[in-house]
Amino acid sequence: MTKHILVIDDEADIRDVIQMSLEGFGGWKVMQASSPQQGLLKAKTEPFDAIILDISMPDMDGFECFGHLQADLNTQMIPVVLLTAKALPSDRRRFAAMGVAGVIIKPFNSKQVWKQVAEILGWNI
Repeated sequence: MTKHILVIDDEADIRDVIQMSLEGFGGWKVMQASSPQQGLLKAKTEPFDAIILDISMPDMDGFECFGHLQADLNTQMIPVVLLTAKALPSDRRRFAAMGVAGVIIKPFNSKQVWKQVAEILGWNI
């Protein structure tokens, strides 16, 4: 069965690169959201196997968006992989305490990001 993944990031280039990697190499179906608000709406109306969520966005950051996903019974079971340029030990502890599936550090390898997602989520590739 094809995996269905939502990518929430305010940068179109990042969304496009991730989508090309996940669809081209992973064979998965990808939807994009350019803001957390749009992403939350899509997550409530479509069945997703995973969400890739950027941390640094205007208006609402990834932490707040993740909190909304966790508070909603319809979305709280969807595994979330965070995208971040920050990789400080304190950030890693915060991510682990949040209960996210994993973290991908920017910049990432566009040809390998689909493998990182599969490994984080335990998907056979």
